[in-house]
Amino acid sequence: MNISVLYASVLVALTFGVSRMEWGALALWPSVVAIVSVILLRSALSGLLIGAATGGILLAKGNPVLAFTQFFSEHLLPALGSEWNISVLIFTMLLGGFAALLERGHGFEAILQTWLAKGKRSDQRVQWSAYLMGLVCFFDGLASSLLTGKSIRPLADRVGVSRAKLAYIVDSTSSAVACVAIMSTWIAYQLSMIREGYAQAGIEGVQPFSIFLSSIPRNFYCWFTLLLLAVVIRKGWNPGPMAKLEEKARNQSASSTRNSEDGLKVESQAAWRVVIPLLTLIFSLFVGLYWNGVEGDFWPLLPSKLKQAYGDAQSNLVLLYSTTLACLVAFACNYRAIAKSKAVPSSVFLDGVQRFFAPCLVLIAAWCLSSTLGKLEASAYLTSVLSGTLPVQFFPLVVFLLGVLISFTTGTSWGTMGVLMPLALPVAFSLAPGSESLVASVVAAVFSGAVFGDHCSPLSDTTIVSSMACDLEPFDHVRTQLPYAVTTACLASILGFLPLGMGVSPWVCLLSGGVLILFLPAIHRKLFPTTNSHG
Repeated sequence: MNISVLYASVLVALTFGVSRMEWGALALWPSVVAIVSVILLRSALSGLLIGAATGGILLAKGNPVLAFTQFFSEHLLPALGSEWNISVLIFTMLLGGFAALLERGHGFEAILQTWLAKGKRSDQRVQWSAYLMGLVCFFDGLASSLLTGKSIRPLADRVGVSRAKLAYIVDSTSSAVACVAIMSTWIAYQLSMIREGYAQAGIEGVQPFSIFLSSIPRNFYCWFTLLLLAVVIRKGWNPGPMAKLEEKARNQSASSTRNSEDGLKVESQAAWRVVIPLLTLIFSLFVGLYWNGVEGDFWPLLPSKLKQAYGDAQSNLVLLYSTTLACLVAFACNYRAIAKSKAVPSSVFLDGVQRFFAPCLVLIAAWCLSSTLGKLEASAYLTSVLSGTLPVQFFPLVVFLLGVLISFTTGTSWGTMGVLMPLALPVAFSLAPGSESLVASVVAAVFSGAVFGDHCSPLSDTTIVSSMACDLEPFDHVRTQLPYAVTTACLASILGFLPLGMGVSPWVCLLSGGVLILFLPAIHRKLFPTTNSHG
C-alpha cells in the first residue's frame, strides 16, 4: 500500500476516534495534522487539505456524510464565493502570466549584459550581477531563482564563482525579496492570510494592505538576509563548507577566465521590455490604492492622507486592476521579441497563468483550513491557554521561532503562513488589545519564519529550484547555505524580534543588526583564523 494512502487512512481513523470528545485542545488538531502531513507527504496542498478535512470531521462529530457535505457547503464554496478571494486568485494567476512574458522577452538578460559591460568581469562583479538580478525579479521568487541561476551560471563557472555560492545568492534574493515586495506573486497570499487572522479574531471588513506595509520594516529575517548577502559578496566571506567549494571553483577556472568571452546574445536595448512593464505595475498600484482609498479631494498629497488611503483602499481590486494593466503593457512590449523566438505570445502568457494554478489551490486549501479552525474556535482555545502564561514581550520572538521550525520541517513558506497566521493574530489581539504595533510585529514574525524554510529546508521548492538552476545537488546547496541562514535567524531573534517585543523601534533593531552584520566577517576570522575566504 502507498505510504501516503496508509498515512491518510490512519490519520482519518484517529480523527473519527476522537471526534466525539469535547474539543478543547482538539481544536488545534487540524493544525497539527496539517503540519505533520506536509512533512510526510512533502506537499503543502495535500497537507492543508488533510488538515481541513480532519477539522471538518471534528465539526461533524464523526459523521462522514455530514463532514463531506459541510466541507463544500460551509468551507469551500463560501471561500470561492467571496469577491475578495476570487479577485486574489485572478490577480495571482495574472501575475504569473506577466512574469512569463517578461522572462521570454529577454529584457533581464539585457539588463545583466549592460551591468556587466560597465567594468572588468571579475568573480565579485558576477556575484553582484546575480544579486542585482534577484532584486529586479522582485515579482516572483521561483521566477527569480530560475532566471538568475540559468543566466549567471555560465559566467560564474568562467570566473571562478562556485555553483554553491551562486545558489546561495540566487536563493537569498528570491523569497526574501518577494516577501517584502509590495507587488509580487506572494502578496495576494500574504494579504489573504492577514485577513484570515483578523477573521479568526472576529474582526471583519479589514483592508490588510496597510498592515502589510507596517510589517515590512519588521521583517528582520528577510532584511538581514539581503544585507548579509551584500557583506558576503563584498568581503568574500565563506564560512563552513562554502570555503572549500569556492577555492575549488577558483582553481578550476584560473586558466579559462583569461581567455573567456562572456557576452550574452541579446539586444543591448532590450531592457526597456522589462523596465516599462515593471514601472507600470508599481506606479499603477500606488496611484490605484490612493485613488481608491482617499476621502475628499485628491490633492494635496499629504502623508496623513496617503496612510489613510492605503488603509481604506480595496487592495484586492486595486491589485487586480494594476496587474491587468501591467499585463497589457508587458504583452505589447514583448510581443515582437517573443514572436521572433518562434513562440506564440498568447501561449506564453497562458503558460505563465497555468504555472500558478497549483499555488492558487494551496491558497484555497489554506482558506478551508482557516474556516474549520474558526468554527472549532481554535484561536480562542490557544488564547485562553497563553493568556497570563506568555509575556506579551516575547510573543513576536515565539511566533518567529515557531515559523522557523514549521517552515524548515515542512519546506513550505506558504503552508507555514497558512497554519500559523490564523492562530497567531488572534492571540496577539488578546495579549495586547488595540496594539497595532504588536499585530504588525506578529505578521512580520510569521513572514520571516516562513522564509527561513525556503532558504535552507531540503524539502523546499525554492531550495530545489535554486539548486537546479545552478546545476548543483540540493544537498550541497543546503549544507553550504545553512550557516548563513542560521546566522541570520539568530540575528533576527536576538537583535530583531526580542527587542521589538520590548518596545524598541524596528528601525533601531534594523540598524543594530545591520551594524553587527558589517563586522561579522572580521569577527569570524578573528575567532577562526584558519577559515578560508576570498575577497
